Amino acid sequence: MHRNRIAAGVLAAAALAIGATACSGDDDGDAAAAPAASSAPETSMSGAPAAEGPFGPACSAVPASGKGSFQGMAADPVATAASNNPVLSTLVSAVQKAGLVDTLNSSKNITVFAPTNDAFKKIPKETLDKVLSDKKTLTGILTYHVVGRQVAPSGLAAGDFKTLNGAMLKSSGSGESFTVGEDAKVVCGNVQTANATVYIIDSVLMPPK
Repeated sequence: MHRNRIAAGVLAAAALAIGATACSGDDDGDAAAAPAASSAPETSMSGAPAAEGPFGPACSAVPASGKGSFQGMAADPVATAASNNPVLSTLVSAVQKAGLVDTLNSSKNITVFAPTNDAFKKIPKETLDKVLSDKKTLTGILTYHVVGRQVAPSGLAAGDFKTLNGAMLKSSGSGESFTVGEDAKVVCGNVQTANATVYIIDSVLMPPK
């Protein structure tokens, strides 16, 4: 009788060991499946994607490939990247006239609010020609479009930035709709270059007098 009890105990212990091994196998299966779950996009604490891409109605005009594409611009410093974007040719010309190409290309982690060609067309030609021929005034205007740190889209919701001009610049908005300064709208935002985040805007920003 005593021997029967010992044998039953041994069998029970063996059964428990087999059961534990089976459970361990199930855990291994879950662990093997875990990497598949981690392939989902990384998210921030707010639940939004940690890295947002370009946004805005004018982004559709950006070439799908080549140096002027989003991928191509990301490989070049900001002044060079802008020179490959046909909608920014007037801005690029102004930057060259002001002698700011090297300054912008060598700066690190900056934000540039880049007016389109149409934005410059809103300025009367006589006034624009006068500004373009006055290096000091032109430099003051262009540096008002540059912030000395990188600003994420979420930072534009209620932004108050010190520009390279020295004057403060405000922004407001939400989602994919942002206003910079008095009334400049972001038409293609969060464009990355090798050293800057670019927000293409539909009006030229004028520094306070």
